[in-house]
Amino acid sequence: MDYARFIRLRRPLWDAFDGELAAARGMRNVGYDGLEEMALRYRQVLHDHALAAARFPGTAAARRLQALALAGTRRLTGEGRRRTGAVAFFLRTFPAAFQRQRDLILIALALFLLGALWGLAMAVLRPELGLLFLGPDAVRGLEEGRLWTESLVTTVPPSVSSSGIATNNITVALTSWGGGVLAGLVPLYIVLFNGLLLGAVVGVTLHYSMAGELLRFIAAHGILELTLILICSAAGLGIGRALVAAGDVPRPLALRAATRDALAVLLGCLPWFLVLALVEVFVSPSPEIPAGAKLVLGLALEGAFLALALRPVSLEPTDD
Repeated sequence: MDYARFIRLRRPLWDAFDGELAAARGMRNVGYDGLEEMALRYRQVLHDHALAAARFPGTAAARRLQALALAGTRRLTGEGRRRTGAVAFFLRTFPAAFQRQRDLILIALALFLLGALWGLAMAVLRPELGLLFLGPDAVRGLEEGRLWTESLVTTVPPSVSSSGIATNNITVALTSWGGGVLAGLVPLYIVLFNGLLLGAVVGVTLHYSMAGELLRFIAAHGILELTLILICSAAGLGIGRALVAAGDVPRPLALRAATRDALAVLLGCLPWFLVLALVEVFVSPSPEIPAGAKLVLGLALEGAFLALALRPVSLEPTDD
């Protein structure tokens, strides 16, 4: 049996079993007849899984059957029925979703670095382009030897500043995440634009000998902030990929899986934006805090986030 015929003949069974698993949450609403039917399909899925693993290893069908077999084992035996809630989400669901999207995160990082190099080169060669990115007031401040970030501690109450910063960052994350439904074009734009903007700003501050002050300002919050934006953008790219290139998995199923992972990633990132808003208002602009201490804090925040996101977990989708 060739791969295409195998998919055509057996996919209805897999779809039916997948639907039964989704409908039979907790097994409380499954009667005896329903349980017998599910067990029969489970045995058929196990047979197809063994066949796909032997004849078509590494294919989308083999991966889907492996996931169905594991989900069926957990559901029918009761294995993996664990407590749910915020703790379980951040310790299990979020890290698994994050790690399933590692390839997209690396793509987003590569595009961001490309945009940053492009923006840096433009600003170094044409410093006047800083007007396009910073505006005349910010450039005038650079000419006078001060950063535009001083307004965070001199003109606006900290509570207002932190709220505005958090709202802005969360808006960017939501836009990038939700824009994935437009074939991934919006997250691609946000990644490239943010890279271009950072590179251009660094280039302009280099021209005015203020790059050191800029780096001291962003040391405490900038590393994790950029990481979170890239991760949310990668989640949007995952939705776009499911729409454009679902492979031999039915597009609705691919989109459902991608959306589930993207939502888990987004919810796992949002609380960190609130923490960073406080850091950006109370720590980043403070001249009393040494640059080394700001950098240590920034690296500590990045390390804490990555330690949570990369903690060892099962990467198989669950119903948590």
